[in-house]
Amino acid sequence: MNFRIFFTLTVAILLWGGSTQAQDESPSIPVGTLSAYPTIVQAGTRPQLTWDIVIPETITEVLEVDPPGTITPKRDLIMDVKMLGCGVTYYSGGRLYYVPAECQLSYNNRSYNRIFYGSNYDIDPSEVVFTQVVEEGKAINIGGRYYHDRSWGTWFSTTNHNYNVIALKAGDIPPTTTPMHQAPTIQAFISPYLDEDGRVDIGPRDIIYLMELTHTNRNDDGWDLQDLAVLLTFYDEVVEGSDGRRQQ
Repeated sequence: MNFRIFFTLTVAILLWGGSTQAQDESPSIPVGTLSAYPTIVQAGTRPQLTWDIVIPETITEVLEVDPPGTITPKRDLIMDVKMLGCGVTYYSGGRLYYVPAECQLSYNNRSYNRIFYGSNYDIDPSEVVFTQVVEEGKAINIGGRYYHDRSWGTWFSTTNHNYNVIALKAGDIPPTTTPMHQAPTIQAFISPYLDEDGRVDIGPRDIIYLMELTHTNRNDDGWDLQDLAVLLTFYDEVVEGSDGRRQQ
């Protein structure tokens, strides 16, 4: 009895455990091929299987990350920025209100430019608010501040070196006094990007920025890095698929 093997498979192998909520259209999943020879085999014999798997690069393979958060591309890339949440609040009349804040980005050590202004009500975490080709060796920094009672709060950025704005990659643990995933006041927009152990759960070529805009004492319970959350995703090349979604 003969058996015919009809297939040569091209497969996308989901080896990474990252959250689909964190990046449901990641351009950086492992891909590979699987084939069999001969395609017709007799009972009791075994075909020869060959395969090739390409594992995607991690963020540190495409970026230099200089704590607390300056990042520098190691080659030309495309960068997309999404706002995940804005958690500055105040109480008035027994009610909680979100306070607006702004996020600014500096590229190649130039002046900062606003990429977002608004409160948590204005954020759509699926929306790309800023995109740019970033070149090898040109640094990227990010910062933010809130606006309340007709005045701006203190400006914090990755160049202040006070760790109020930090860049985290997949697997990192946010350095808060209380583990963020155990905090009773954890913001709803943060939890999808943390796993059960409190580690950052994002794609392999993502960077998440967390900002603390209301406290400067890192030992204070209020220093929780939940005032602004920003996701940066890096691509080598972007094309439009038939469904209009971005692909690598």
